[in-house]
Amino acid sequence: MNVSQALQERRSVRAFLPRVPSAQDVESLIADAAKAASGGNLQPWCVVALSGAPLKQLTDAVTAAPPMEDSVVPHMAYPPSLWDPYRGRRFKNGEDLYKTIDIPRENKAARLEQMGKNGLFFGAPVGVIMLVDERMGYAQWVDLGIYLQSFMLLATERGMGTCAQGYWRRFRDTVERVLEVPESYRVAYGIALGYEDTSAPINDLRADRAAFGEWAQMRGFA
Repeated sequence: MNVSQALQERRSVRAFLPRVPSAQDVESLIADAAKAASGGNLQPWCVVALSGAPLKQLTDAVTAAPPMEDSVVPHMAYPPSLWDPYRGRRFKNGEDLYKTIDIPRENKAARLEQMGKNGLFFGAPVGVIMLVDERMGYAQWVDLGIYLQSFMLLATERGMGTCAQGYWRRFRDTVERVLEVPESYRVAYGIALGYEDTSAPINDLRADRAAFGEWAQMRGFA
């Protein structure tokens, strides 16, 4: 599989098989993704991969903990009062997701239950937590995004599925306590990692993309 194919194939996987990737496969994935571009070669990522008992310890703790208030969580997933066209794209993506598992908009309890599966890494056998030193700035968060994309494309190439999750920032205090994270580090995002359950309807979702003309311009070309 080449890079173009991995870009086409990569998607957010939300149901996994119980098969556990080997320690060697996970370690090489984490290490190889670090070839990602990084301004000044700072390499601001810090990665913790969990499986087995340590993974269960974290998911049990997060499942039992209340989320932090939005006002005290930096780098929330979306800006407040999201505006169009971004609001419309987010709304459609959510509706398309819940359609795959037949949960109508009015069934709030079922939607909350599905949302809670984030805290279990959607049943993935490996959970990955990405950390960043809180003294880092906007540019280093961009670098983290480049690392994340490299990680997910490599996982796709190697036959694994992923789901990047900003959800874990809502529980950063719990995560940092359970993982005994150094004081200056904060949770950036989590990644569910494993082998996709292709029989699960939720994995049928294919998010669409806005038309090229909505977000790109070509100037000065013949």
